[in-house]
Amino acid sequence: MSHLEILVEEPSVEAALSNLLPKIINARATFSIYVHEGKTDLLKKLPGRLRGYSAWLPLEYRIIVLIDEDRADCKNLKAALEKTAKDAGLLTKSAAGTSANFQVLNRVAVEELEAWFFGDSQAIVQAYPGVPLTLQTKARFRNPDGIAGGTWEALERVLQKAGHHRGGLAKIAAARAISACMDPGRNQSRSFQVFRDGLLAAIS
Repeated sequence: MSHLEILVEEPSVEAALSNLLPKIINARATFSIYVHEGKTDLLKKLPGRLRGYSAWLPLEYRIIVLIDEDRADCKNLKAALEKTAKDAGLLTKSAAGTSANFQVLNRVAVEELEAWFFGDSQAIVQAYPGVPLTLQTKARFRNPDGIAGGTWEALERVLQKAGHHRGGLAKIAAARAISACMDPGRNQSRSFQVFRDGLLAAIS
């Protein structure tokens, strides 16, 4: 059975993936999630961590690195992740091409994890009573990865308007609640779709 070692930047991502991964991989793999103290911490520790993996990584293991774009240049960020893996002597999915024998899957959430939630607006409505069913039809939310002004800020406004998180968005609680209602097959976020499909390739 395959095993996924998943490196993420913050606890809200762990909360979401803890609900989403079983829905995606359907018990076809085991997984462990390792949380860092933000994006800077993950990027700082990644070279050493990947070198450590390189020394012992079993054939059935895959390393998943998930990081927020955070308004950075997505291509440059992905290139930096690819170089870090290559320097550690590990083969990435991008470098492997059509081969299934890769060791590292680098994925960027565009622009933040919360865009994935807007990709499944039905889940937001289900998790938070009072959020209008028309949310997905609003022009500014039709492209979840292109929401102007920041996705977590947009989510906070939507939820507060419905009477939730009045003291500010509790990101971990929101991630846990929304992801519990999400259906990976209907998500409209392109970056989520790429992440989901990459996971499936990692366990094939």
